[in-house]
Amino acid sequence: MMNNRRCGTIRWLWGGMLMMCVFNGCASSEQRQVRRSREHAFIAYWPPPAGSTGLRLAVKDNIDMKGRVTSAGSEYVSKNSAPATRDAPLLALARERNVRMVGKTNLTEFAITVSGKNSFFGTPKSRLDGSNDVIPGGSSSGSAMAVATDMADVAFGTDTGGSIRVPAACCGIYGLKTTYGLVPIKGVFPISPKHLDTVGPMARNMNHLVQGMSLLQRGFETRYQEAVADKPLARHITIGRLYLDGTDPEIDKAIDAELAAKHFKVIKLNKSFQAKWKQAEKDGKVVALADTWQNDQKYANQKGVSLLTKLVIMSGELDYKGGYKEALKRKAAWQRDLRQIFKQVDFIAVPTLQGLPPKMPFWGSDAVFEWRVFDMQNTVGVNFAGNPALAVPIAMPARGKTVPVTSLQLVGPRRSEAELLNAGRLIENKL
Repeated sequence: MMNNRRCGTIRWLWGGMLMMCVFNGCASSEQRQVRRSREHAFIAYWPPPAGSTGLRLAVKDNIDMKGRVTSAGSEYVSKNSAPATRDAPLLALARERNVRMVGKTNLTEFAITVSGKNSFFGTPKSRLDGSNDVIPGGSSSGSAMAVATDMADVAFGTDTGGSIRVPAACCGIYGLKTTYGLVPIKGVFPISPKHLDTVGPMARNMNHLVQGMSLLQRGFETRYQEAVADKPLARHITIGRLYLDGTDPEIDKAIDAELAAKHFKVIKLNKSFQAKWKQAEKDGKVVALADTWQNDQKYANQKGVSLLTKLVIMSGELDYKGGYKEALKRKAAWQRDLRQIFKQVDFIAVPTLQGLPPKMPFWGSDAVFEWRVFDMQNTVGVNFAGNPALAVPIAMPARGKTVPVTSLQLVGPRRSEAELLNAGRLIENKL
């Protein structure tokens, strides 16, 4: 009987190994070496000298850095691309101020999936649940983990449909999606450069987030100081609270309790605006997927590109040939709707995710799981409009929840980054 059990166990283990090879590919020695990078947060890590006290900046590896190959999180690109001949322009202020760059951070391949999984460079492990089981979120997974684990003070991420805010929510940090067009995206691996792509800072606290934004926009420190002076207290700020069907009630309660405790003025937004938000989320997803196909379809048949990435790229063709043009026609109306709302309130408050970050499946991920996480996001409609948004960690009730932190998303008018960070300052808690 013991032998039968052992044989059964061996068969089960062998089957599991075969399945891992099918889903992830049998790991080469090169892959194993890459995966030993610390916490998988970095693709390349350059520790600062002992005793160094300057600001430590990490840069997502879909942003060009002179002399370094921009991998975009891809085995194929990392092995078939020459080092960048110049920095992306967005790094100019950091270079000018001699900020110490401590590495290039990990990401999902081509920055197009949302769980944070990377089968070649390894998947960063969120510590949010205390057991490294939940997803780190994507695509800026490495940037989120770099600051969450104190390997960097600030990390630059990119955000096309939530790729800064979702990892921020999954890792318990702060993340700012900037106004479309505010930060130059030349030298950034493209997904939707004409409609959605943005760059922004990520940090463990608001002070570092402000410093990160000051490296992306000249004069931001002055704008931020003016915003603080203009509205030093939460009672000076009016929040439009948006409730969405399908949200975990405990998350809504935690956000409402936090806004009330800090004494913001809160107005409930109506069902009509809720319907417009939902349509914008749908349209934003169509544009994101269709633009992924338009910009990255050349990689769909390349060896070294994961099957999951290929499926996502090719699925975008259906969106492009289906509702892409119609979605873009609705963009101006959605932008007008938001402008009308911001005549009544300073910011919109909504959960970043409708639920707590899910656990990563034991096999890693697949298209079904990625789509499930994609549907949890309340972020894509903001990209569709081009407005800025801030993800802020909020404490959850401890009882019955394995993840003690959720995330509030504050959405502001275009170019209101300073005002958003002032609101974040007023909410900030030591978690």
